[in-house]
Amino acid sequence: MKNSKFAYSMMAVVLGTALMSGSAFAATTTDSAGAKIDSSMKKVDNYMGDSAITAKVKSALVDDKAIKSNDISVKTDNGVVTLSGFVGSQSEAEQAVALATKVEGVKSVSDKLHTKDSKDQSVKGYAGDTATTTSVKAKLLADDIVPSRMVKVETTDGVVQLSGSVKDQAQSDRAESVAKTVDGVKSVKNDLKIAP
Repeated sequence: MKNSKFAYSMMAVVLGTALMSGSAFAATTTDSAGAKIDSSMKKVDNYMGDSAITAKVKSALVDDKAIKSNDISVKTDNGVVTLSGFVGSQSEAEQAVALATKVEGVKSVSDKLHTKDSKDQSVKGYAGDTATTTSVKAKLLADDIVPSRMVKVETTDGVVQLSGSVKDQAQSDRAESVAKTVDGVKSVKNDLKIAP
């Protein structure tokens, strides 16, 4: 009889301890799950906020008649707006940056805009840029380090702009160095993003 009472007491202690451990574990799990949900919501809010900022900046650029926004790309990451592409003049680039800076939610603006020749490009110049772009693309395609299908190449007046995404800094550097070896390239603007 004493043995069975002792056994029941021990079982009660073990079960009580297990229940207390379980509730403590549940509280810890709930806290970490809550933190994960909060973190996910912040990422969603950030993404939604960045998308809204990008839309507002694009709208502001389209509304401004002094800026030809067709060749301007807008990206936003955590409130930092990056403007890239080509504009007709330095004053147009400055105007675009000033407009983007005034948009609600913009923390800062990264200016990666290139200036085209303000006068119309000649047919010879256009043909030269087209040939340069083709040569750069061919060299990137032949390169075994750079994922050429992920790299966009544009040339204006001998200035090559690389955009798109690569997996690491080595690929970005390699793409830039390959582009610099092509005849007709005056300079290379490396706007490649490193994608995780």
